Amino acid sequence: MDTKNEAILSAEEERSLLAPIDQYVGGIQEKINALRVEGTDRVVSLTNHMAIVKENANYNKAEKSAVIAEDRKALEKAKAVEEANRAEIKSLIDEAVSYLDANYDKEYYDKVVASCAAEKAEEDKRYEAELSELKREHEAELAKLKDPGEIKDEKYVYKNRQFDAKLKHDATLQEIKDRRHDAFAYRYHLIDLLRLSHFTRGEKRKQNWENYKYTFNVKQFFLTNGLYIVIVCVFILLCILAPVIKHTQLLTMNNILNILQAASPRMFLALGVGGLILLAGTDLSVGRMVGTSMVLATMIMHKGINTGALFGHIYDFTSIPVLARVFLALLVCCIVTTTFTCIAGFFTARFKIHPFISTMANMLIMFGLMTFATKGVSFGAIEISIPKMIIPKIGRFPTIILWAVAAVAIMYFVWNKTTLGKNMYAVGGNPEAASVSGINVFKVTLTAFAIAGVLYGFGAWLECIRMVGSGSASYGQGWETDAIAACVVGGISFSGGIGKIQGIVVGVLIFTALTYSLTVLGVDTNLQFVFSGLIILAAVTIDCLKYVQKK
Repeated sequence: MDTKNEAILSAEEERSLLAPIDQYVGGIQEKINALRVEGTDRVVSLTNHMAIVKENANYNKAEKSAVIAEDRKALEKAKAVEEANRAEIKSLIDEAVSYLDANYDKEYYDKVVASCAAEKAEEDKRYEAELSELKREHEAELAKLKDPGEIKDEKYVYKNRQFDAKLKHDATLQEIKDRRHDAFAYRYHLIDLLRLSHFTRGEKRKQNWENYKYTFNVKQFFLTNGLYIVIVCVFILLCILAPVIKHTQLLTMNNILNILQAASPRMFLALGVGGLILLAGTDLSVGRMVGTSMVLATMIMHKGINTGALFGHIYDFTSIPVLARVFLALLVCCIVTTTFTCIAGFFTARFKIHPFISTMANMLIMFGLMTFATKGVSFGAIEISIPKMIIPKIGRFPTIILWAVAAVAIMYFVWNKTTLGKNMYAVGGNPEAASVSGINVFKVTLTAFAIAGVLYGFGAWLECIRMVGSGSASYGQGWETDAIAACVVGGISFSGGIGKIQGIVVGVLIFTALTYSLTVLGVDTNLQFVFSGLIILAAVTIDCLKYVQKK
C-alpha cells in the first residue's frame, strides 16, 4: 500500500484511535453519573413529577397537595445531595475537559482531518480519471457513428454518464465532509454529557463556526448576500470618488448622523410596507400618505394663521397650546392614513383584490383630493419650537433616531412574540392552509393594513417636524419605491411569509445612505430613481431564485 493510501484511516482505525479517549472520559462519566443519581437526576425527576401531578385530573385538590408535599420533602434532600456532590462533580468535569483539551485533537481529530484531506485528494484524482475515461470512450464511440440521430443519442448518453459521475463524486465528498464534522462534534458530545448541555462562550463560538463552515454553500451565500456585497462595493466606490469629485468626505460622523436622521421617518414607512409584503402584498400609496399627512400636520402645527386654504377654508389653530397641537397633528395623521389603509385592506381581504390595485386606487384618490383641496399650494413652516420639543438634539445626536429605534423594537415584538405576528407569517406563506388551521385571514390582513396606516401617519408626522413643515400634496413622491426597495433588499420575500425586521432596518439604511451619497456627489434626482429601480429589479430577481423554485 502506498504512502498516500496509508494516510487514509479505515473505520476500524478511527475507532481504535478514539477508544482510549472514550475509555478515559467514559470512566469519569460513570463516576459523575453515580454522583448524580441521588442528586441532580433525582431533582429533575421530582420536579417533572410535581408538574405532572399539578396537571393530572385524576387527583383531587387534597391528593395533589399531599403528593406535592411529599415530593417537596424528597426534593429538599435531593438538592442537599446535589449541593454536597457539586464540588466533586466539578472537579471530575474539569479533569475530563482538561484531558480532552490535551489529547482529543492530537490523538484523534487532527489525524481524522489529515485522513479526510488525503481521501478527498484521492477522490478528486479518481473523479478526473473517470471523466477522462468517459471522454475517451465517448470520442471512440463517436468515431464509429455516421448517422446524426445516433450521434445525438451518444452525446445525450455521454452527458448522463458525466452527470452520474458528478453525483457519485459529490456524494463521496459529502461523506468525507460528514466524517470530519462528526469527529469535530464528538468532542462536544462528550462535553455535553459531562456538563448537561452547558458550554463556555469559547466552546459555543467554535461550534457555531464549525457549523457555519459545514453548512456553507457558495451559491446560496451569493444568492443571500450578493446584492448587499454589490451595494457595499458601490458605496465604497462613492466614498473614494467623493474627495476627488466634490472635495468632501462621505464617511464623517456628521454625515452618518444625517443619514440616520433622514432614515428615521422612512423606517416607519418601511416597517408598514414590510408587514404587507409579508402577506404577499405591497403598498403603492405610501408617498401619497406622506404628502397628505404633511399637509394636515403642517396645517395644524403652522406658525400663526395658515396662509394656505384647505377646500377653500383657511384654518387657525393658534388658540390651541403648541404641545396639544403637536399631538392633535399626530392623531389626525394616524386617523387619516389608517382609514385609507383599512379601506384598501378591506377590499383586499374581502374581495381578494390584489394590494397593488387597492393601494394604487388609494394613491390616486389621496393625491387627487389633496391637490384639489390645496390647489397645489404649500402650507409653509410649523412652529419653530416644535422640533426642539419632540426631536431635540443632544449635542450632535438627533433624538429622532430614538423614535425609529422604538418603532423597530415594537414591531420586532409584534412580528416575533405575538400571535398576530405568527399568523401574519402563516397567512403570507399559505393563506388557504392558514384558514383551514383556524386563522382568521380577513382579520389578520385588515390588522396588518391598520398597523401600516398607523406607522405611515407616525412617520409622516416625524418627517413634518424634521423638515419644520413645508406641507405639500406632492411631498413624498417616490417614497413608496424606497420603502418597497428597502424591504425587498432586506429580505422580505414577495412570495410571502418570509422576512425579518432586522432586514428592513438594513434595507432602509442602505437606501438612505446610497441616496444621501448620490446627492452629495451631485447626481440628478431623476437618475437616483434609476438606481432604485435597478436595485429593486435585482432584489426581486434574487428573491425569486431563492424562494419561488422551492415552492
